[in-house]
Amino acid sequence: MKTPFPPFEPHGPNDEARGPRLREIPLRLMVPNMITVLAICAGLTGIRLAFENRYELAVVAVLVAAFLDGIDGRVARLMKATSKFGAQMDSLADIVNFGVAPALVVYVFLLDQARSLGWIAALIYTIAAGLRLARFNVMAERENKASWQSEYFVGVPAPAGAMLVLLPVYLGFLGLTPTRTFAYWGAAYTVLIGFLLVSRLPVWSGKTESSRIRRDLVLPIMLALVVYVALLMSYTWHVMVVTVVAYLLSLPLGARSWTRKYGTYTINGPADPDVDDSNDDIGRHI
Repeated sequence: MKTPFPPFEPHGPNDEARGPRLREIPLRLMVPNMITVLAICAGLTGIRLAFENRYELAVVAVLVAAFLDGIDGRVARLMKATSKFGAQMDSLADIVNFGVAPALVVYVFLLDQARSLGWIAALIYTIAAGLRLARFNVMAERENKASWQSEYFVGVPAPAGAMLVLLPVYLGFLGLTPTRTFAYWGAAYTVLIGFLLVSRLPVWSGKTESSRIRRDLVLPIMLALVVYVALLMSYTWHVMVVTVVAYLLSLPLGARSWTRKYGTYTINGPADPDVDDSNDDIGRHI
């Protein structure tokens, strides 16, 4: 009697179809994925802490998740450990850490007092974060990228959106009473951040190679960074409020720089004659 499946031969013709064995995967390939998993754990833990009314720890967990989620890709590139599996894991972690976790923390802390309007605002922000991440993935997969993509983001990036949308919570930690009126203002602010995520607003990224710092300013900038971190450790929520306000005020400056270079107020197309955007329905409509 013949067996329904041929016996497995360790070095036979079907060996390669099984994919790489576990013992053949270098450890360095696992490090970025482990960081991504830790980021997901931090984001989900932040949601749990929010439901337990431990709001300060919840916000810290969400910010830690956003930080870890922001560095896993850079760690993968530095260690030459990029993979399609890691990219998919990172995309799934992004929607949790930059979309779901911040929205739920803000909702539990404040927006629930606005009833259905608060929940709708949280939904709008979460969906906007998902759309923003999807658009980023589509643009990253283009074979021919526009020259401006190394200098500008299309809309506020999702990690920054997670930091910005938590502003009502920071203000609550500083003593602002979470009343129903404050909840309505918080809902409107949450919707505004969601709009900035999916907008065509050009946001300066600072990643271009032409962004250089004069040699005599290197040490002062490093010293300013040390002072910022020290203040952040001592006056966390005050510094976070100042950081959010400073970031929001910087958005018109980035848009003004874009207008001077390309003559438009928003990023409506590739802005590069060498890039064919005719088949990019997502890029043209979102």
